[in-house]
Amino acid sequence: MASNWAASTLSWWQDAGVDTIVGEAPRDWLNPKAKEAAAPAPAALPATLEALREWLAASPDLPLAAPGAARAAPAGDPASGLMILVDMPAADGGLLTGEAGLLFDRMLGAIGRTRESVYLAPLSPVRTPSGAIDEANAARLAEIARRHIALAAPRAVLLFGDICGKALVGAPVAGARAKWHEIGGIKALVTIRPEKLLTQPALKALAWADLQMLMEALN
Repeated sequence: MASNWAASTLSWWQDAGVDTIVGEAPRDWLNPKAKEAAAPAPAALPATLEALREWLAASPDLPLAAPGAARAAPAGDPASGLMILVDMPAADGGLLTGEAGLLFDRMLGAIGRTRESVYLAPLSPVRTPSGAIDEANAARLAEIARRHIALAAPRAVLLFGDICGKALVGAPVAGARAKWHEIGGIKALVTIRPEKLLTQPALKALAWADLQMLMEALN
C-alpha cells in the first residue's frame, strides 16, 4: 500500500514537471548561512544618475516593485545642491502632496527654495499599503539611496521622518535630529516630516531649528 502511494506521488510530481528531488551538491537547509548563500545577489546598481533614474522607474529588481505598481520619480533639480528624501509617495502617488505638500512648500520658502530648486526623491518609489517598510527592504532601499546621493552629489541632504532616518543614519528623528550626519562624505540632516507637523504643530519649532541649521550649511 505504501509503495503504491509513493509511486503515485512520484508520478504526480513527474506530471507537474519536477525532474529532480535533490540537487547534485548537498546543502544544509537548516543552516541560515546556507540559506543566505542560496539567495540571489542583488543586481548591480547603475553608475550614472541618468541611468539610476531610469532603473528606479522600470527595474523589476527594485524593492517592493510589482507588476502595475505605480512608482514616484524624483523631481526638481539634481544640481541644486540640496537633496531631500521622503520615505515613499503619498497615497495619491505624488511626493508630498495635499496639506503636507503645502506645508512643505512653505518650509522651502522659509529657506529661500522652491520645489524647482531642490532635488526631491523617495527612499522607496513604491508606496506600501501600510505605509511601513520591513527591515530587509529598508536595507536594500538604503543601499540604493546611498548610490543616488553619491551620484547626485548635493552639498547637503535633508531626510524627512523616522523611516529615512533609521535607514540612512541608523536612528529615528528623535535620536538623530539637531546634529549633522554623513552619508558617503555628504552632510545629512534628519528632521520631522510635514505630515507629523500637521498633527503636532508644537513640533514646528524643532523643524524650524533644523531648517536654520540647513540654511547655515548651504550658505
